[in-house]
Amino acid sequence: MSVRHLDSLFAPRSVAVVGVSASPGNLGAIVLRNLRAGGFAGPVWAVNRRATEVDGVPVLAGVDALPEAPELAVLCTPAATVPGLVEALGRKGTRAAIVLGAGMQAPVEPGGPTLEQAMLDAARPHLLRVLGPNCIGALVPGIGLNASFAPGQAQAGQLAFVTQSGALATAMLDWANAQGIGFSHFVSLGDSADVDFGDVLDYLASDSGTRAILLYVESVKHARKFMSAARAAARNKPLIVVKAGRAPEGARAAASHTRALAGSDAVFDAAVRRAGMVRVDTLGALFDAAQTLAHVRRWRGERLAIITNGGGAGVLAADALALGGGQLASLGEETLAKLDAVLPANWSHGNPVDIVGDAPVERYTQALSVLLQADEVDGVLFMHAPTAIVPAARIAEACVPLLRDAPRPVLSSWLGGSSVEEARAAFSAAGLASYTTPERAVDGWLQLVQYHRHQAALLQLPDAQARLPAVDARAAREVVRQALARGREWLDETEARQVLEAYGVPMVQTRRARDVEEAVAAASDIGYPVALKILSPQVLHKSDVGGVALHLGSGEEVRVAAVRMRQRVARLSPQASVTGFTVQAMAQRPRAHELIVGVAEDAVFGPVLLFGAGGTAVEVRKDRAVALPPLNEALVRDLVARTQVGPLLAGYRGEPGVDQGALVQAVLRVSQMACDLAELAELDINPLLADAQGVLALDARIRLRRPVAGEGSRLALRPYPSELEQPLVLGDRRLTLRPIRPEDGTRLQAFYAEATPADMRLRFFLARREVPRSELARYCQIDYEREMTFVALDGDRIAGEARAICDPDNEVAEFAVQVASDWQKRGLGRALLEKLLAYLRSRGTRAVKGECLQENGGMLALARSLGFTTRPTPEGTVSLQLPLRAG
Repeated sequence: MSVRHLDSLFAPRSVAVVGVSASPGNLGAIVLRNLRAGGFAGPVWAVNRRATEVDGVPVLAGVDALPEAPELAVLCTPAATVPGLVEALGRKGTRAAIVLGAGMQAPVEPGGPTLEQAMLDAARPHLLRVLGPNCIGALVPGIGLNASFAPGQAQAGQLAFVTQSGALATAMLDWANAQGIGFSHFVSLGDSADVDFGDVLDYLASDSGTRAILLYVESVKHARKFMSAARAAARNKPLIVVKAGRAPEGARAAASHTRALAGSDAVFDAAVRRAGMVRVDTLGALFDAAQTLAHVRRWRGERLAIITNGGGAGVLAADALALGGGQLASLGEETLAKLDAVLPANWSHGNPVDIVGDAPVERYTQALSVLLQADEVDGVLFMHAPTAIVPAARIAEACVPLLRDAPRPVLSSWLGGSSVEEARAAFSAAGLASYTTPERAVDGWLQLVQYHRHQAALLQLPDAQARLPAVDARAAREVVRQALARGREWLDETEARQVLEAYGVPMVQTRRARDVEEAVAAASDIGYPVALKILSPQVLHKSDVGGVALHLGSGEEVRVAAVRMRQRVARLSPQASVTGFTVQAMAQRPRAHELIVGVAEDAVFGPVLLFGAGGTAVEVRKDRAVALPPLNEALVRDLVARTQVGPLLAGYRGEPGVDQGALVQAVLRVSQMACDLAELAELDINPLLADAQGVLALDARIRLRRPVAGEGSRLALRPYPSELEQPLVLGDRRLTLRPIRPEDGTRLQAFYAEATPADMRLRFFLARREVPRSELARYCQIDYEREMTFVALDGDRIAGEARAICDPDNEVAEFAVQVASDWQKRGLGRALLEKLLAYLRSRGTRAVKGECLQENGGMLALARSLGFTTRPTPEGTVSLQLPLRAG
């Protein structure tokens, strides 16, 4: 994560273009012309070792000939020259470069590093940031910067567009100019050798001129960095993403159901959801999203009213809304009565509101006024098909004043071509989104719905009583260690059972048998009926080779089934060695649902959790949802709800629902397993029976991997750091000092509510009675990769907190401390702050800073005693700073 020197990339005071010549089609000359045409106000220099003149601009003979260090350099030279140029620019003081050319994957010399690596090695000592290579450049229209070879300029606006595809960038730019949509930043990442999505998202998240961000993604290199940046940015502004490569190249056989089902696109979708972004499927939808976000209004809710002068268009829109999971507003009696008063008797008397094709201008404005005032309407879709009754332009002229300042979102669809072009332009000029078809207009509304749903999920406060599962990770790790020591990749059924039992997942009673007679004895001990399963390292899907026999009611049946099982396995899988059998009690739960819970490893986002309908037909049914661990109770319930089987688990038509608490706990324990066991590559629990009695795992498969030395965590999201928990004794009281959890929302709310007005003013610099729920969620659902909050718990009550937020470069952390009134002057503030500072030092943070009011004598005394420097500010506060490491 780094935004270091990105201001030099996106807000430079001077630019040098290297590789400019008068040759026809010269790339450097095109960039130079774009810079000059864009109106960039700072110095622009042209460089070429063959000094000449291009378009009246003198060309300097080399980097050393530049009168000063350009803040940004655009390199338009052959790949082999790039590392040397980067080195020369870095020595001169340049802090950002855009490398437009390709071919950087070629080696510097046979067997040596690539040109790209040589470029990065040359840039690193000077902290010079590189955009590209193989990109078209960057445009920042607000400052006239067009450091690209795009065929034209971009209009200024508040949307940022970041893409890995140069071709898509030029198409987007051309389309946006035709639609009158402007951009704050227009960035082509290319190969992302240095500056990538995470860096740009961090930069744009804090850019006041950017209101929404559009992404075109082909691949993600650094999952945790991407997720941290995306989550932070999505809290501030909408992020809309379209990703290439949705469909796999082809179905591939997989050893576990989970691995087969949790495809990479589904995992990316889960990442988008978890980060609070909005995903669209097509380039057209991305263009529409740009238009929607360029003209968005204050959000009220999901209920949409549709008004149209054509019934067919209204039906198409209503169908698209229903199929997309949207909500059509149900018009109340008062609203219907008001519409009756202004519409002819043959209007539709419902939603969609068909005002009939002969509608004069007044009918449009009167009906719109009613809908905009209706409490049961959260947004309006206005549609018009051209007629000979009234020109579309007159209708637009009358409606614009009414809709321009509407208190809720209004989208429009002017159907047709040239006859509605003027009307469409009038709406666009008034900041009203307009679409060519009803379906595209509805898609725009659904994008808003998806965005606000994801934002609501980010602000959820889980149940305060929820607890992380109590597990015996040490016992599970020992089972894994022994299996890897024997050189085995797959745990056998007994070992898999031991791992699940260590994590508290309920398992059906199971015994292992080496031969037929031991199987008969085990069945007698367990009690009939039983299930018999083959044990073989080479047989993973036992039912495929006849390796499962159910409902065996006697020793003789067990004996016969075992002999036949060996015969079938020998015939169908002759390479398999049978090492024995497992005997299980038959679960007598006829009304139980068969579910699957599993863990698979994604190449980009690491471990992912899968939940869905299980059983032998799991691949055929394809009813599943995936999520990134770690999960909490709210996220588990959302995961379950996203499957088709999810609603059935609540009960239906007299059938009792399943024990939701037991189900949630089982999934939480699997999530914890994914976080704890770095050796876990794949896990299937299939089937997991679920009914009113609870849950019971009947079968499990676990595949292991050997972690690579120094690889770090594979998780895209850093889990709760339980290793930072510690007891704290102050006087005669024993407290718990630990990182904050999402489940602490209610406790934190009570902590702030109990604080005196004076304490709240010292903490927040203003008088406030309560902290909004959205702010509480933000304070509790922290990204442990970038933030830390330690809370001191006195029983179940928060007695104090100390929090810090690090910048993306981990250079400086901003901190704050608050202690409950009855715990002040007892050493708790010092204990909290010392814990926080020790943590920041351990993660390599360079310095910590904060601010307090001048009258906050307690905080000032504490800070000074810990070595902080204090300095009054013109705003009447005191700045607190403490270096944590040299440099």
